[in-house]
Amino acid sequence: MASATVTIGTRGSQLALWQAEWVKSAILANHPAIRVELAIIKTRGDKILDVPLAKVGGKGLFVKEIEEALLDGRIDLAVHSMKDMPADIPTGLCIGAIPKREEPRDVLITRSGDPLEALPQGARVGTSSLRRAAQLLHVRPDIRIVPLRGNLDTRLKKLETESLDAIVLAAAGVRRLGLADRITQVLDETVMLPAVGQGALCIETRTDDSRIGAVVGALDDPTTRQVVLGERAFLNRLEGGCQVPIAGHGHMDANGFTLTGLVCDVDGSRQIKQTRTGAPDQSEQIGLALAEALLAAGAGAILERLNEHAQSS
Repeated sequence: MASATVTIGTRGSQLALWQAEWVKSAILANHPAIRVELAIIKTRGDKILDVPLAKVGGKGLFVKEIEEALLDGRIDLAVHSMKDMPADIPTGLCIGAIPKREEPRDVLITRSGDPLEALPQGARVGTSSLRRAAQLLHVRPDIRIVPLRGNLDTRLKKLETESLDAIVLAAAGVRRLGLADRITQVLDETVMLPAVGQGALCIETRTDDSRIGAVVGALDDPTTRQVVLGERAFLNRLEGGCQVPIAGHGHMDANGFTLTGLVCDVDGSRQIKQTRTGAPDQSEQIGLALAEALLAAGAGAILERLNEHAQSS
Protein backbone atom coordinates (compact mmCIF):
# COMPACT_ATOMS: atom_id res chain seq x y z
CA MET A 1 0.00 0.00 0.00
CA ALA A 2 3.00 2.30 0.56
CA SER A 3 3.42 3.07 -3.15
CA ALA A 4 -0.27 2.97 -4.06
CA THR A 5 -2.23 5.82 -5.59
CA VAL A 6 -5.90 6.35 -4.80
CA THR A 7 -7.99 8.46 -7.17
CA ILE A 8 -11.14 10.11 -5.83
CA GLY A 9 -13.90 11.05 -8.26
CA THR A 10 -15.83 14.22 -7.46
CA ARG A 11 -17.90 16.98 -8.96
CA GLY A 12 -16.12 20.30 -9.42
CA SER A 13 -18.24 22.62 -7.29
CA GLN A 14 -16.67 24.34 -4.31
CA LEU A 15 -18.69 22.21 -1.90
CA ALA A 16 -18.00 18.94 -3.73
CA LEU A 17 -14.27 19.70 -3.72
CA TRP A 18 -14.40 20.50 0.01
CA GLN A 19 -16.03 17.13 0.63
CA ALA A 20 -13.51 15.26 -1.52
CA GLU A 21 -10.60 17.06 0.16
CA TRP A 22 -12.03 16.12 3.55
CA VAL A 23 -12.10 12.45 2.55
CA LYS A 24 -8.58 12.76 1.12
CA SER A 25 -7.30 14.19 4.42
CA ALA A 26 -9.06 11.46 6.41
CA ILE A 27 -7.49 8.75 4.23
CA LEU A 28 -4.02 10.29 4.55
CA ALA A 29 -4.40 10.54 8.32
CA ASN A 30 -4.75 6.76 8.44
CA HIS A 31 -2.46 5.92 5.49
CA PRO A 32 0.18 8.68 5.16
CA ALA A 33 2.18 6.72 2.59
CA ILE A 34 -0.66 6.59 0.08
CA ARG A 35 -0.78 9.13 -2.73
CA VAL A 36 -4.32 10.53 -3.11
CA GLU A 37 -5.48 12.41 -6.22
CA LEU A 38 -8.77 14.07 -7.18
CA ALA A 39 -10.44 13.61 -10.56
CA ILE A 40 -13.12 16.19 -11.36
CA ILE A 41 -16.03 14.77 -13.35
CA LYS A 42 -18.86 16.89 -14.76
CA THR A 43 -22.31 15.38 -14.31
CA ARG A 44 -25.54 16.02 -16.19
CA GLY A 45 -26.82 17.98 -13.22
CA ASP A 46 -23.79 20.28 -13.48
CA LYS A 47 -24.37 20.91 -17.19
CA ILE A 48 -28.09 21.78 -17.05
CA LEU A 49 -28.35 24.88 -14.90
CA ASP A 50 -31.25 26.76 -16.47
CA VAL A 51 -33.97 24.18 -15.74
CA PRO A 52 -35.47 23.29 -12.32
CA LEU A 53 -34.33 19.88 -11.07
CA ALA A 54 -37.89 18.56 -11.07
CA LYS A 55 -38.16 19.24 -14.80
CA VAL A 56 -34.79 17.74 -15.71
CA GLY A 57 -36.13 14.37 -14.55
CA GLY A 58 -34.39 11.08 -13.95
CA LYS A 59 -32.42 9.84 -10.96
CA GLY A 60 -28.74 10.24 -10.33
CA LEU A 61 -28.35 13.64 -12.00
CA PHE A 62 -25.25 14.37 -9.92
CA VAL A 63 -23.75 10.89 -9.67
CA LYS A 64 -24.24 8.87 -12.87
CA GLU A 65 -21.12 9.98 -14.74
CA ILE A 66 -19.01 9.56 -11.62
CA GLU A 67 -20.37 6.05 -11.09
CA GLU A 68 -19.50 5.21 -14.71
CA ALA A 69 -15.91 6.30 -14.07
CA LEU A 70 -15.84 4.13 -10.95
CA LEU A 71 -17.19 1.11 -12.79
CA ASP A 72 -14.66 1.34 -15.62
CA GLY A 73 -11.71 1.89 -13.28
CA ARG A 74 -10.85 5.52 -14.06
CA ILE A 75 -11.27 6.32 -10.36
CA ASP A 76 -10.95 4.21 -7.21
CA LEU A 77 -13.73 5.74 -5.14
CA ALA A 78 -16.35 8.46 -5.41
CA VAL A 79 -17.47 11.08 -2.91
CA HIS A 80 -21.09 12.23 -3.15
CA SER A 81 -23.58 14.13 -1.05
CA MET A 82 -25.78 11.30 0.23
CA LYS A 83 -28.96 13.20 -0.62
CA ASP A 84 -27.95 13.06 -4.30
CA MET A 85 -27.73 9.26 -4.28
CA PRO A 86 -30.52 7.35 -6.04
CA ALA A 87 -32.17 4.60 -4.02
CA ASP A 88 -30.67 1.93 -6.27
CA ILE A 89 -26.89 1.49 -6.44
CA PRO A 90 -25.57 0.08 -9.76
CA THR A 91 -24.49 -3.57 -9.75
CA GLY A 92 -20.79 -3.75 -8.92
CA LEU A 93 -20.83 -0.68 -6.68
CA CYS A 94 -21.60 -0.22 -2.98
CA ILE A 95 -21.63 2.36 -0.23
CA GLY A 96 -18.15 1.80 1.16
CA ALA A 97 -18.43 4.28 4.02
CA ILE A 98 -20.74 6.90 5.49
CA PRO A 99 -18.76 9.27 7.74
CA LYS A 100 -20.32 10.99 10.75
CA ARG A 101 -23.15 13.22 9.66
CA GLU A 102 -23.07 17.02 9.65
CA GLU A 103 -26.16 19.07 10.65
CA PRO A 104 -29.02 17.61 8.53
CA ARG A 105 -31.49 20.51 8.64
CA ASP A 106 -32.20 23.27 6.12
CA VAL A 107 -31.50 26.95 6.74
CA LEU A 108 -33.11 30.17 5.62
CA ILE A 109 -30.93 33.05 4.50
CA THR A 110 -32.79 36.34 4.11
CA ARG A 111 -31.76 39.77 2.89
CA SER A 112 -33.60 41.52 5.70
CA GLY A 113 -32.48 39.25 8.51
CA ASP A 114 -36.11 38.35 9.23
CA PRO A 115 -37.10 34.72 9.96
CA LEU A 116 -39.63 32.83 7.83
CA GLU A 117 -42.66 33.88 9.85
CA ALA A 118 -41.73 37.57 9.55
CA LEU A 119 -41.13 37.70 5.79
CA PRO A 120 -43.49 40.10 4.01
CA GLN A 121 -46.69 38.94 2.31
CA GLY A 122 -45.81 37.50 -1.12
CA ALA A 123 -42.09 37.25 -0.34
CA ARG A 124 -39.94 35.79 -3.11
CA VAL A 125 -38.09 32.69 -1.87
CA GLY A 126 -35.54 30.93 -4.05
CA THR A 127 -35.31 27.14 -4.26
CA SER A 128 -35.49 24.48 -7.00
CA SER A 129 -36.31 21.72 -4.50
CA LEU A 130 -39.92 20.54 -4.63
CA ARG A 131 -39.47 19.20 -1.10
CA ARG A 132 -38.47 22.61 0.22
CA ALA A 133 -41.03 24.52 -1.84
CA ALA A 134 -43.94 22.32 -0.79
CA GLN A 135 -43.10 22.56 2.91
CA LEU A 136 -42.61 26.33 2.72
CA LEU A 137 -45.99 26.72 1.01
CA HIS A 138 -47.60 24.53 3.65
CA VAL A 139 -46.75 27.07 6.37
CA ARG A 140 -46.66 30.21 4.19
CA PRO A 141 -49.04 29.72 1.22
CA ASP A 142 -48.69 33.42 0.37
CA ILE A 143 -45.02 33.28 -0.58
CA ARG A 144 -43.79 33.06 -4.15
CA ILE A 145 -41.34 30.27 -4.97
CA VAL A 146 -38.63 31.31 -7.46
CA PRO A 147 -36.58 28.58 -9.22
CA LEU A 148 -32.96 28.72 -8.07
CA ARG A 149 -30.13 26.59 -9.49
CA GLY A 150 -26.36 26.70 -9.30
CA ASN A 151 -23.72 25.97 -6.69
CA LEU A 152 -23.95 27.38 -3.18
CA ASP A 153 -21.95 30.53 -3.94
CA THR A 154 -24.04 31.23 -7.05
CA ARG A 155 -27.29 30.87 -5.10
CA LEU A 156 -26.05 33.22 -2.39
CA LYS A 157 -25.23 35.83 -5.05
CA LYS A 158 -28.68 35.42 -6.64
CA LEU A 159 -30.24 36.39 -3.32
CA GLU A 160 -29.12 39.91 -4.21
CA THR A 161 -29.04 39.93 -8.03
CA GLU A 162 -32.52 38.44 -8.52
CA SER A 163 -34.20 40.52 -5.83
CA LEU A 164 -35.11 37.54 -3.69
CA ASP A 165 -36.28 37.96 -0.12
CA ALA A 166 -34.80 34.64 0.97
CA ILE A 167 -33.22 31.39 -0.15
CA VAL A 168 -33.24 27.93 1.44
CA LEU A 169 -30.05 25.83 1.58
CA ALA A 170 -28.78 22.75 3.37
CA ALA A 171 -27.11 23.72 6.63
CA ALA A 172 -24.31 21.21 6.04
CA GLY A 173 -23.05 22.86 2.88
CA VAL A 174 -23.20 26.34 4.36
CA ARG A 175 -21.28 25.23 7.44
CA ARG A 176 -18.70 23.21 5.51
CA LEU A 177 -17.79 26.25 3.44
CA GLY A 178 -17.42 28.44 6.52
CA LEU A 179 -20.49 30.56 5.80
CA ALA A 180 -22.48 29.86 8.97
CA ASP A 181 -22.55 33.60 9.71
CA ARG A 182 -24.87 34.04 6.71
CA ILE A 183 -27.59 31.85 8.26
CA THR A 184 -30.69 33.75 9.32
CA GLN A 185 -32.66 30.80 10.69
CA VAL A 186 -32.16 27.06 11.10
CA LEU A 187 -35.53 25.64 10.05
CA ASP A 188 -37.04 23.34 12.65
CA GLU A 189 -38.00 19.88 11.42
CA THR A 190 -41.64 20.61 12.27
CA VAL A 191 -41.50 23.24 9.51
CA MET A 192 -38.96 21.77 7.09
CA LEU A 193 -38.19 18.04 7.26
CA PRO A 194 -34.78 17.38 5.62
CA ALA A 195 -34.12 15.34 2.52
CA VAL A 196 -33.17 11.69 2.97
CA GLY A 197 -29.42 11.54 3.64
CA GLN A 198 -29.00 15.30 3.91
CA GLY A 199 -25.84 16.28 5.77
CA ALA A 200 -24.18 12.90 5.20
CA LEU A 201 -21.45 11.95 2.74
CA CYS A 202 -21.44 8.80 0.63
CA ILE A 203 -18.12 7.19 -0.20
CA GLU A 204 -18.90 4.84 -3.05
CA THR A 205 -16.56 1.99 -4.04
CA ARG A 206 -16.47 -1.09 -6.23
CA THR A 207 -17.93 -4.11 -4.49
CA ASP A 208 -14.97 -6.35 -5.36
CA ASP A 209 -12.20 -3.85 -4.53
CA SER A 210 -11.03 -5.06 -1.13
CA ARG A 211 -7.98 -2.75 -1.22
CA ILE A 212 -10.09 0.42 -1.36
CA GLY A 213 -12.69 -1.12 0.93
CA ALA A 214 -10.05 -1.43 3.62
CA VAL A 215 -8.84 2.14 3.05
CA VAL A 216 -12.27 3.79 3.39
CA GLY A 217 -13.72 1.39 5.97
CA ALA A 218 -12.14 3.31 8.83
CA LEU A 219 -14.11 6.43 7.82
CA ASP A 220 -17.47 4.74 8.36
CA ASP A 221 -19.59 5.87 11.31
CA PRO A 222 -21.82 2.90 12.27
CA THR A 223 -24.57 5.02 13.83
CA THR A 224 -24.79 7.37 10.84
CA ARG A 225 -24.82 4.38 8.48
CA GLN A 226 -27.69 2.72 10.34
CA VAL A 227 -29.73 5.94 10.36
CA VAL A 228 -29.10 6.74 6.70
CA LEU A 229 -29.87 3.20 5.55
CA GLY A 230 -33.21 3.47 7.36
CA GLU A 231 -33.96 6.73 5.58
CA ARG A 232 -32.95 5.29 2.23
CA ALA A 233 -35.15 2.20 2.73
CA PHE A 234 -38.05 4.61 3.26
CA LEU A 235 -37.20 6.52 0.07
CA ASN A 236 -36.65 3.36 -1.94
CA ARG A 237 -40.10 2.00 -1.09
CA LEU A 238 -41.68 5.28 -2.19
CA GLU A 239 -39.52 5.28 -5.34
CA GLY A 240 -38.80 8.93 -4.77
CA GLY A 241 -36.87 11.17 -7.12
CA CYS A 242 -36.52 14.90 -7.77
CA GLN A 243 -40.05 15.09 -9.21
CA VAL A 244 -41.87 14.44 -5.92
CA PRO A 245 -41.78 16.23 -2.53
CA ILE A 246 -40.56 13.49 -0.18
CA ALA A 247 -38.69 14.11 3.06
CA GLY A 248 -37.33 11.76 5.69
CA HIS A 249 -35.06 12.10 8.70
CA GLY A 250 -34.05 9.62 11.37
CA HIS A 251 -32.01 9.72 14.56
CA MET A 252 -30.78 7.44 17.33
CA ASP A 253 -31.41 8.10 21.01
CA ALA A 254 -32.15 6.18 24.22
CA ASN A 255 -35.46 5.01 22.73
CA GLY A 256 -33.80 3.45 19.67
CA PHE A 257 -34.21 4.53 16.06
CA THR A 258 -36.85 7.15 15.26
CA LEU A 259 -37.77 8.04 11.68
CA THR A 260 -40.14 10.74 10.48
CA GLY A 261 -41.30 10.75 6.87
CA LEU A 262 -43.37 13.09 4.75
CA VAL A 263 -45.05 13.22 1.35
CA CYS A 264 -46.59 16.51 0.25
CA ASP A 265 -48.49 17.99 -2.67
CA VAL A 266 -46.30 20.41 -4.62
CA ASP A 267 -48.48 23.36 -3.61
CA GLY A 268 -48.20 22.42 0.05
CA SER A 269 -51.97 22.03 0.41
CA ARG A 270 -51.84 18.46 1.66
CA GLN A 271 -49.09 16.99 3.80
CA ILE A 272 -48.94 13.38 5.01
CA LYS A 273 -46.43 12.94 7.83
CA GLN A 274 -45.84 10.14 10.33
CA THR A 275 -43.16 8.88 12.72
CA ARG A 276 -42.04 5.36 13.65
CA THR A 277 -39.66 4.19 16.41
CA GLY A 278 -37.98 0.82 16.89
CA ALA A 279 -34.78 -1.06 17.67
CA PRO A 280 -31.53 0.50 16.37
CA ASP A 281 -30.66 -2.56 14.27
CA GLN A 282 -34.09 -2.50 12.61
CA SER A 283 -33.73 0.87 10.88
CA GLU A 284 -34.33 -0.42 7.36
CA GLN A 285 -37.41 -2.39 8.42
CA ILE A 286 -38.70 0.72 10.18
CA GLY A 287 -38.10 2.74 7.02
CA LEU A 288 -40.13 0.28 4.96
CA ALA A 289 -42.93 0.20 7.55
CA LEU A 290 -43.10 3.99 7.63
CA ALA A 291 -43.33 4.15 3.84
CA GLU A 292 -46.16 1.62 3.86
CA ALA A 293 -47.98 3.64 6.51
CA LEU A 294 -47.74 6.83 4.45
CA LEU A 295 -48.92 5.04 1.32
CA ALA A 296 -51.91 3.70 3.20
CA ALA A 297 -52.67 7.18 4.55
CA GLY A 298 -52.97 8.67 1.06
CA ALA A 299 -49.39 9.29 -0.04
CA GLY A 300 -49.79 6.71 -2.80
CA ALA A 301 -52.44 8.80 -4.53
CA ILE A 302 -50.28 11.94 -4.28
CA LEU A 303 -47.22 10.17 -5.69
CA GLU A 304 -49.19 8.59 -8.52
CA ARG A 305 -50.65 11.92 -9.54
CA LEU A 306 -47.29 13.69 -9.40
CA ASN A 307 -45.52 10.94 -11.37
CA GLU A 308 -48.22 11.02 -14.06
CA HIS A 309 -47.83 14.79 -14.31
CA ALA A 310 -44.02 14.49 -14.52
CA GLN A 311 -44.27 11.94 -17.33
CA SER A 312 -46.71 14.05 -19.34
CA SER A 313 -44.81 17.31 -18.99
